[in-house]
Amino acid sequence: MAVNSRISGFRGEFLWELDIAQAQLLALGDALPAENYGYRPAEDARSFSQVLVHVAAGNLLLLRLAGILMPGSFDPYGSLEGNRQARFVAAIRRNLALEKTSLDKQQAMELLRNSFEIVRNSVLAASDLDLERTGEFFGEKSTVRRVLLRILVHSHEHMGQAVAYARSCQIKAPWPDPLSQLDQVEAGAPSLDGTPQPSQP
Repeated sequence: MAVNSRISGFRGEFLWELDIAQAQLLALGDALPAENYGYRPAEDARSFSQVLVHVAAGNLLLLRLAGILMPGSFDPYGSLEGNRQARFVAAIRRNLALEKTSLDKQQAMELLRNSFEIVRNSVLAASDLDLERTGEFFGEKSTVRRVLLRILVHSHEHMGQAVAYARSCQIKAPWPDPLSQLDQVEAGAPSLDGTPQPSQP
């Protein structure tokens, strides 16, 4: 999203941060060779591919829990039966099954990219009143807005995991370290947030 097209209020600020999470996770996914997508640091750890799928599934599950998943969006959960707790457990089980599906680089990246676009479009379609709506989330009464914040936290949590995996595969994070550019900032360059920038021609 271009800076000059940002919307005001919480939704605009949320989407600004979502842009960063999306750009960095997709850059990591692009940087890691396809043959490393099965890499896992331990037998009981997720593979790199499963980490990306976990983020994508988390995006969709959290939107569904918040009740703002846009109609017609990809939804891997279908009909969930039972009370609130039973439906939540069933959704988690389906997430775990999705993660264990053998997805190659192209499939994992497509799922991740699509999930972020669904988040963006669902948030844009939601009204301010939708975001203030309260409900029972994670065993507590809270707002839809808080569930959206969980999407950001969850994405960044697993981005750190993905960075560690990439480092283990001898791949550096494919964006500039903001600390290495302090001289440019001091000289008046725009503040740098570490978001991957498009290559210059």
